[in-house]
Amino acid sequence: MHTAVMITDARDHKIGDRAKIRDGQVANRPIYVALAVTCEGRRDILGLWAGDGGEGAKYWLHVLTELKNRGVADVLMVVCDGLTGLPDAITTVWPQTITQTCVVHLLRNSFRYAGRQHWDAIAKALKPVYTAPTEAAARERFAEFTEAWGGRYPAIVRLWNNAWAEFVPFLAFDPEIRRVICSTNAIESVNARIRRAVKARGHFPNEQAALKCVYMAIMSLDPTGTGRARWTMRWKPALNAFEIAFDGRLAAGRM
Repeated sequence: MHTAVMITDARDHKIGDRAKIRDGQVANRPIYVALAVTCEGRRDILGLWAGDGGEGAKYWLHVLTELKNRGVADVLMVVCDGLTGLPDAITTVWPQTITQTCVVHLLRNSFRYAGRQHWDAIAKALKPVYTAPTEAAARERFAEFTEAWGGRYPAIVRLWNNAWAEFVPFLAFDPEIRRVICSTNAIESVNARIRRAVKARGHFPNEQAALKCVYMAIMSLDPTGTGRARWTMRWKPALNAFEIAFDGRLAAGRM
């Protein structure tokens, strides 16, 4: 593999899902899953890693270097969710790669700070921010959101301000690319299968057993390849848009 269109990291508050692993005592530990879309539009699971929840730049540098050494020579975009040290590690391993905060997770994280009775109103108020045609327009819409909701929920304003640098690359792309960046269906389907498999097992005697369970769950997602073929065809408009936006890097990845 030479070029990946994007890597998405799946997480529910911690990337991927948590598994109960016995290491002296039973503890909840995150299982990290990296999903890539190749330059042919094919989805690939690049790897699984069991963490301890305190991963930083050194850890992610090791993970990404491993992926590069295994053949992922270039990545156009990484969509992730505020993992400490990951953006710096991405820049070190793939200097041309764009790091993009997952917009869906940014919205979900916003709701954590708000009363449920306000979720619909907050979602409506934030939609003009992430659908704005330009970064300047998004900043204006966010100022309006801050004026309306900042007094009641300052933590939401802080969340978006802290994520702004990794949120705004999304605004420079055309609708086809925005659509696939916003959608988490591909990774959410993987997460759902992992959650069912992990829940059914209860807890695991060691890290290797947990990773084996997750691996088997992922391998059972689409045994005939029919779903993968349909998904690849739906990605064609986005692939054309990526080809133009990234000026030939996608075509180079097919060589």
